[in-house]
Amino acid sequence: MTTPLALRTPVDLIAAIPFLLGFHPRDSVVVVGLRARQVVFAARGDLGEPPGFVEYVTSVVMRQDVDTAAVVGYGTDERAREPVTAIRAALERHGVGVLDVLRVAGGRYWSYACGRDGCCPPDGTPYDAVASPIAAAATHAGQVALPDRDTLVRQIEPVGGRMREAMRQATDRATERLAGMLVTSPPGDLLGRRLLRRLGVAAVRESMRRHREGGQLTDDEVAWLTVLLVHLPIRDYAWERVGAEEWHLELWIDVLRRVESHLVPAPACLLAFAAWRCGQGALAVAAVERAKRSDPGYSMARLLDDVLHRGIPPSTLDDFPVPAHARAGSRRPRRRALPDGSLGGAAL
Repeated sequence: MTTPLALRTPVDLIAAIPFLLGFHPRDSVVVVGLRARQVVFAARGDLGEPPGFVEYVTSVVMRQDVDTAAVVGYGTDERAREPVTAIRAALERHGVGVLDVLRVAGGRYWSYACGRDGCCPPDGTPYDAVASPIAAAATHAGQVALPDRDTLVRQIEPVGGRMREAMRQATDRATERLAGMLVTSPPGDLLGRRLLRRLGVAAVRESMRRHREGGQLTDDEVAWLTVLLVHLPIRDYAWERVGAEEWHLELWIDVLRRVESHLVPAPACLLAFAAWRCGQGALAVAAVERAKRSDPGYSMARLLDDVLHRGIPPSTLDDFPVPAHARAGSRRPRRRALPDGSLGGAAL
């Protein structure tokens, strides 16, 4: 979200979580970390995780330097009570104050922190998250909470039909074009490395300029870029220039959806890095999963997977020297940095 959140009521907490994660959780346990009563962290895992999950999510929370937290389970009492109360106990053992421990289901909530008989209605307390000022602020800021995680994952699924066939043909043309250029590279340019760098730098710069200014790449331009990104120096050149502005997400989502299957890892990882920097952990996890399905041994995917597993906050790169051309022209303010919007796809 674009501004710090101050949660004052259980309904504020419930209303905020879908915007923090980017989707409405189901059958989940969510931990929200706060510092000075403002949200700095949100993490999600599936209900029914193995016993090690409690220790794992607790260790991730402890890395965020939070002073208080709230734990929310989404589902039946039989499935939610044990993991939610176990996480609460683990956090309190580590000196983190737990503001509330809730279960949410069917438009009602129950508090496991309530220690008095009759404190909470047996049928739960009804709530209207839409009426919360948190939801109003998020909507005003342009934030969207998708219906579920599957909807989020579908945002980066490959295009099909005629668009897929057009990309196949464009990629064939790009591959032939690059091969022909490398054959004619000067004798002193070993393996065409200097030529590759010149071509790659130009393609990355043009792609970023186009999206920074609100445009979109053609099929041939996407194909040319993805063929060049196979070469690690070109991928790393792009990696160094990925910033925390929304247009970086738009660029790499578009490229990832259109790239041919054998060229997926590089754009998937660049999207994952952009999503992590923008505080969209769930999208980062989904992009890493896509990269690993294509190439389980891809080193950048393994590195980003580890970053997400450990809950390393993107604020560690707040002073990272992104070039001026990559920073300029942002059309939207940067989202508040959240270390990992969803742990469910990473290690859980």
